[in-house]
Amino acid sequence: MEKSEPLLDVRDLAVHFPIKRGLVLDRTVGHVYAVDGVSLHIARGETYGLVGESGCGKTTLGRAILRLVDVTAGHVTFDGVDVAQLRGERLRLMRRRFQMVFQDPMSSLDPRQSVESLLTEGMKAHGLSRGPAVDGARLRELVDSVGLPATALRRYPHEFSGGQRQRIGIARALCVEPDLIVADEPVSALDVSVQAQVLNLLGRLQAELGLTYLVIAHDLAVVRHVSDRVGVMYLGGLVEESPSQALYDDPQHPYTRALLSAVPVPDPELEDRRERILLTGDLPSPASPPAGCRFHTRCPWRQPQRCDDERPALRVIPGAPDGHRVACHYAEDIRSGKLQPHRVEPESVDDVLVPGAVPDLPGSVTEILGR
Repeated sequence: MEKSEPLLDVRDLAVHFPIKRGLVLDRTVGHVYAVDGVSLHIARGETYGLVGESGCGKTTLGRAILRLVDVTAGHVTFDGVDVAQLRGERLRLMRRRFQMVFQDPMSSLDPRQSVESLLTEGMKAHGLSRGPAVDGARLRELVDSVGLPATALRRYPHEFSGGQRQRIGIARALCVEPDLIVADEPVSALDVSVQAQVLNLLGRLQAELGLTYLVIAHDLAVVRHVSDRVGVMYLGGLVEESPSQALYDDPQHPYTRALLSAVPVPDPELEDRRERILLTGDLPSPASPPAGCRFHTRCPWRQPQRCDDERPALRVIPGAPDGHRVACHYAEDIRSGKLQPHRVEPESVDDVLVPGAVPDLPGSVTEILGR
């Protein structure tokens, strides 16, 4: 399938949630910078994987693209239409063309509705209902396409297993014939064997229906299996974007290197020999992100000249594969070995302690309790 035609183009997207305080009159005392200046594009028929640790803004980005949360700034152009500017009925009509598969299928399915009612509701809302006979045939075809029997239409969500409920969520997204599906951690709550079934199902549906996917996950193996291109997020921004195989073969950003070094390798000898990058400190708060490069507080290659005060742009570096972009001032020097990693010293105790945790003190437990 030719994948050159852009379907989704995101430019400088920002989602800032206000922090309010006050007993009588709420006043805004700050913002949580959940997504802050993200730009990406997804070609028609492509699967784009989005990875990063918890709290980096992956889910918020996916919801902002679908306008499930308000956009603070930027543009989300879907098939030539800026959906960030749409309101009311125009937005409702456009939503038929992009749907979401949620992380927890049980919480996203109404337990009081049967599967038939759940699927029919979307068809009626978007004017796709053609009468009981035609709709019934359509629903039987739909549940069959996701690997469920026709008898599933009469049952309720609590009567299914986790993998079956996720299939119902996929069927609900497909019932309005969308072009783009945002899948937020579609297999994270499932057993490994069921994960493979759901991933294979997504791949088969894409081939049959020409779907475009944005797959949000923290499991790097899942993203590698399903994605054509991968974007890596850290603290509200993209730090690296690349064709899938190129990212795993030759990661350029220090954060991506650290993520991939944490993935276990099934070969014991190779596992013992390979490099491991252990990050110190906790993820900074998105309410007060660091100045400059947001990864510099944990980066083993940090250089104070630019990292501390200049935020790097996502750029193509010379010698990298086509489409490989990195947000790092010193990516070339790190790749060539000119810069070597060094120990990262925390700037304060708060950088390494979880709020409420007890610091490690020298001496035995008896000595500590006796002080």
